[in-house]
Amino acid sequence: MIKGVRNIFKNGVFQDNPVFRQILGICSALAVTNLLINSFAMSLGLIFVTSFSSLTVSLLRNYTPGHIRMMVQTLIISAYVIIVDIVLKAYFPAMSSALGPYVGLIITNCIIMGRCEAFAQNNKPLASFLDGVASGIGYMFVLMAIALFREFLGFGTFFGFAVVGDWWTNWIFMIMPPGAFFMLGILIWVANTYVPAKEENTGGAQ
Repeated sequence: MIKGVRNIFKNGVFQDNPVFRQILGICSALAVTNLLINSFAMSLGLIFVTSFSSLTVSLLRNYTPGHIRMMVQTLIISAYVIIVDIVLKAYFPAMSSALGPYVGLIITNCIIMGRCEAFAQNNKPLASFLDGVASGIGYMFVLMAIALFREFLGFGTFFGFAVVGDWWTNWIFMIMPPGAFFMLGILIWVANTYVPAKEENTGGAQ
């Protein structure tokens, strides 16, 4: 059991990372990574949606007709995204405004649907929940890494706090869309060069 959990997290965060290995969730990875706080909020929202969507899909997998399973999965994902959106608007209105439409677009994030279809549909609830958490953490790892460099180089700040003096010249390029593409490309290159690929037989729970 412990080995299975370890493999789930190793694959989700590193060896089968949804962003730099599967190239999923790219839109939000490029859109919200100009600031660490935005990336952190988006990542927490996606972890919540991915984990609980996978858990729910797994619980219902034996009761969902095969020909409508994709629609059921979309409905489940939408329900959890609405929860995230409501919570942000109620308690963190400034964050909700900063993230804009990208919270709602979590519904269309291929990471979530991919884990529901590839893992949760064929595995037990606990393993599916942990797989969703692992994939979300893998997504967070990439977003935070990109945002760290973009915010520092573009604004000279770390989570909004200035960390450099007046001598620093902000790299405006880094807070623009091309800066996001640039950093994502570097991260994918580094990851695919130094992070080993997913092993064939990981002994995941069935």
